[in-house]
Amino acid sequence: MQDLNKIVIAIDGHSSCGKSTLAKDLAKELGYIYIDTGAMYRAITLFFLDKEIDYSRPEFCNVALKQIEISFKNVGGENLVCLNGEIVEDQIRTSRVANDVSEVAALASVRDFLKLQQQQMGKDKGIVMDGRDIGSVIFPHAELKFFVTASLSVRARRRFDELIGKGSEVSLTDVSKNLKKRDTIDSTRAVAPLIKAEDAVEIDNSNLNKEEQLELALGFAKSRLKHAITI
Repeated sequence: MQDLNKIVIAIDGHSSCGKSTLAKDLAKELGYIYIDTGAMYRAITLFFLDKEIDYSRPEFCNVALKQIEISFKNVGGENLVCLNGEIVEDQIRTSRVANDVSEVAALASVRDFLKLQQQQMGKDKGIVMDGRDIGSVIFPHAELKFFVTASLSVRARRRFDELIGKGSEVSLTDVSKNLKKRDTIDSTRAVAPLIKAEDAVEIDNSNLNKEEQLELALGFAKSRLKHAITI
């Protein structure tokens, strides 16, 4: 019999679709550990940019990856990503990093570097992990998978409001172009492209607030947990 609190929940979706918000809220409701894999890719991107690494050159990329250690630190109930021991949450959320992260995340060496770490994080289950390939590659046998999406216009407005709230000087047009570019790279890359797993539950939250989204997802989670405990 499986422990009621020990399944893996995988959440995939497009940029700025609200999947991280859902993952955090779901993990809190279930008492699970939340893992933001997007933050891990952003941390590597930040390192490459700060160190001026030409990541288009595999030999440079491979050497740089050996200098990177990524971890999470719990601060006030939040799992904050650390790069070589330093919390870098604010630095990785800038447009500078956002402009390059999809290209970095498309590199096979980078994905291989993080794949083993992410799978290790979920070996004891009881986690909610979000990203682009969690249900399709990292945890293809996850007990529950979600694919979250929203219209480009809604996602651009959400991202724009977030950046403006942090003091960034950006235009809605530029944000929309960036998201469209990231969608294309994420969905067409050769290694682990963004796809909806066949057994994933799709949630289009274009017209949902975060409370409604959580209620919907929580219903599926409770149903899967109830099924797991009876088999």
